[in-house]
Amino acid sequence: MKHWTELRSALMVARYGTVSAAASELGVHRATVNRHIETLESALKARLFHRHAHGYTLTDAGQDMLEIAGRAEEMFVDLEGRSRGRESLISGNLIITSLSGVAPLIVPALAAFHKSHPNIELEFIAEARLARLEHGEAHVAFRVGAKPDFADYVVLPFKQVHFSLYASTDYIARYGMPKPGEYEGHRFVGAVGLPSPVPFMGWMTQNVDPEALALRTTNQNVIQNAVCAGLGLGFLAEHDVAGSPDLVNVLPSDQTISTQLWTVTHVDLHRTGKVQEFLRFTKTIQD
Repeated sequence: MKHWTELRSALMVARYGTVSAAASELGVHRATVNRHIETLESALKARLFHRHAHGYTLTDAGQDMLEIAGRAEEMFVDLEGRSRGRESLISGNLIITSLSGVAPLIVPALAAFHKSHPNIELEFIAEARLARLEHGEAHVAFRVGAKPDFADYVVLPFKQVHFSLYASTDYIARYGMPKPGEYEGHRFVGAVGLPSPVPFMGWMTQNVDPEALALRTTNQNVIQNAVCAGLGLGFLAEHDVAGSPDLVNVLPSDQTISTQLWTVTHVDLHRTGKVQEFLRFTKTIQD
């Protein structure tokens, strides 16, 4: 807190790329911004910027500063808004991230949140790479599998995700209905023996010969499309296939494989108004 003024000046230089633009945004003289950066670099004993003819770019230490200062700014904006009522807290942008396969479970909460707060800029990042919440890459992450264990993360249960083995009606017409535990002569879509967090990888490894794979893939969207096209049997999320007349569940109900979906936030931003408000909407659609 001792160097918050200097930190804010450095944050503006990082965002706008020049001292002049940062000074204009802050309403101060450019010499003041230069002095703030020099003071901050001296206090941190590290150079924050590379100076060049076209402006300023961040060093590695500067990148660390940007991540921390950005989170601090969000918390100050949230604190400032508390005296102006609940709606004033819900502003800016909100970044959500998850695997693409579980997006249908999350979108209803996003839609309800957007209806109540249409001015919020929503962004959904759907990718396998885990966002680094401590670096400000997302406000809320949804993660599947074992409970994330990070000291600075707040982790809450969201939904159970259920998977089962499916075949298309076209596949069954050609190869017959598989009997539980009897899969000789049947073709599969997916992968075998890979280190993977998906809950059905163990079942595939125990029950499927690699030579029985009609299509080898770990992408859940590809698996679903391949199963629907009749290439083979494959594990699909029940929420993706509910009501589909062309897909048949070939496993007994007591063999359904389930895993937990978690909401994950960073402790620094967990209590901010927009994150709390979004989490409130996720609770309204939970099982």
